[in-house]
Amino acid sequence: MSTAASLVVGSDGSTSKGGTSQGVSSSADRAIFLQRRSLADAIIIGGNTARTEPYARTPVPLVVISRSVENPLTANAKAHIWSTTPAEAISRARDAFGPNILIEAGPSLILELLNDKLIDDLYLSVTPEINGENPIDWKALLLLFPYSQKSEVEGTVFFHAHR
Repeated sequence: MSTAASLVVGSDGSTSKGGTSQGVSSSADRAIFLQRRSLADAIIIGGNTARTEPYARTPVPLVVISRSVENPLTANAKAHIWSTTPAEAISRARDAFGPNILIEAGPSLILELLNDKLIDDLYLSVTPEINGENPIDWKALLLLFPYSQKSEVEGTVFFHAHR
């Protein structure tokens, strides 16, 4: 049983550029991201992520945590809209879909789950991109975990931090 979070940032901590995370992503990040999500039993995102990122298709069930009852992902037959807390969404997703949950939300939802110690593994990709929006201190995120590994592929630095 594992709850993991996946986050990509530019080297200056930008979490988006041009309004989406694709603006700070790289081809190496995208390849590893797609591989990782295929191993999950379910993916959890927030409502803002659902409205700004391309989630029309996912390899596994997708849970959108949102206070709105309007489904922003009507094209995705695997999408479920739940008006609940992030902690409750993780519990419900485990019960409904399986033990391995992947959080692909924006930084505020990921930070909330990290502060509540509900994330076991953080997969952080740091690309060379700069001058984006919504910067965070990505180095501080790594300090929340006792262990981390670092690797680099085509200029993108990958961290796997875990408990």
